[in-house]
Amino acid sequence: TTGDNFSRMFASMDDAYMQGRAADVKDVSDRLLGILSDAGESGVVADEPVIVAADDLVPSETVQLDKSKVLAFATMYGSANSHTAILARTMNIPAVIGLGEGLAKEYDGHMAAIDGFTGTIYIDPDEETMKAMTEKREEDRRQKTLLEELKGKENVTLSGQKINVYANIGNLSDVGAVLKNDAGGIGLFRSEFLYLESEDFPTEEQQFQVYKQVAENMAGKKVIIRTLDIGADKQVDYFGL
Repeated sequence: TTGDNFSRMFASMDDAYMQGRAADVKDVSDRLLGILSDAGESGVVADEPVIVAADDLVPSETVQLDKSKVLAFATMYGSANSHTAILARTMNIPAVIGLGEGLAKEYDGHMAAIDGFTGTIYIDPDEETMKAMTEKREEDRRQKTLLEELKGKENVTLSGQKINVYANIGNLSDVGAVLKNDAGGIGLFRSEFLYLESEDFPTEEQQFQVYKQVAENMAGKKVIIRTLDIGADKQVDYFGL
């Protein structure tokens, strides 16, 4: 199909990031075909939380995963640069990507444990491994709870050294998360989103209003705006590069 042709085109590119976009192209074409053929939505059907194993997961499937039913996921194909891997990190779902043929169908229904830190999947783990995995998970939860306690406190080391802990944003809607997590400021406002989301050069006034809103929302905290970073994988037709 046309979708497969474009997907192969991306997969054969030299750049690892662009190779990762092959799955996105396939995802969009499959979703279009599904809608046109009235195939309906698919999802995880399970009585209890499971580890999802698949040849690959596309971004639209990943984003629709019900976190109450999915403990983790593992795929045969894909890469750390794929949107699926990026989404898994954002959604806080442990995932191991690109296991290859080692992820066999006969493991379906078996007990398994996934270590997202090391990229390891344990099939039918023994008692000792399960104990180690459980302890590792609890330690990670403890660390996250400790980090929550730092909200509202000054960023200073035990030796008294003050440090700036800033957040990066891509657009105006990201500011909510910055404020929620009590960042000291914005270290990088990726200004290219204004251009990527527009069909023509944004006017000076349009840019000013966005920057003004971010600065006002940050209420006196430092906001560093990057000058336009465009080109490579971020192409905009109207630039005529």
